[in-house]
Amino acid sequence: MKTYLQLNSSLHGAESLSSRLAGRFIETLVRIDRSTDSTAGSARVVVRDLARQPLPHLTAERFTAFGTAPEQRTAGQAHIAAESDALVAELAAADVIVIGLPMYNFGVPSTLKAYFDHVARAGVTFRYTADGPEGLLRDKRALVVATRGGRHAGTPSDLQSAYVRQFLGFIGITDVEFIYAEGLAMGEESRTAAIAEAGKRIEQLAA
Repeated sequence: MKTYLQLNSSLHGAESLSSRLAGRFIETLVRIDRSTDSTAGSARVVVRDLARQPLPHLTAERFTAFGTAPEQRTAGQAHIAAESDALVAELAAADVIVIGLPMYNFGVPSTLKAYFDHVARAGVTFRYTADGPEGLLRDKRALVVATRGGRHAGTPSDLQSAYVRQFLGFIGITDVEFIYAEGLAMGEESRTAAIAEAGKRIEQLAA
């Protein structure tokens, strides 16, 4: 049974286009898996809405708790670390991660950045070696549905794609694909065409 993790990061939650396209992506993946593999069985889909349940921004207190050995943590540090541990376990259990990614002021939503800060754990999701950092979350596929009001893909203003790809690779997730729905604020014709193109790309990648 495959496990799919959907991360919604739009401030508009499940009603946003990025979240809806991410959900559509998972539905398509599950449908195609079942049609091509008779042993696929039931898929497990976990949805985490980072706007509805935002994580605290990283503080010195939280950073220290993550880095303190479990047996040396105070009760408060243990509580903080447990929150991060649950997120890491959820991520580690996923075979496929689908991220709904709107663009806010050229960057990723702060809620997604906070999530990244909670799952980047030395010795847990990555480690440092003599040859440099090594990601520990391997054999996973990540699909990122990026929605933008303007057009940024392939230009210097696309600061999101390289950052998200770099972060995922840092924790070991190197199989990463992006689906772009751009020009959403450039008129109804542009919006309709962008959504249709994203839908086609979803079908292609799911297959």
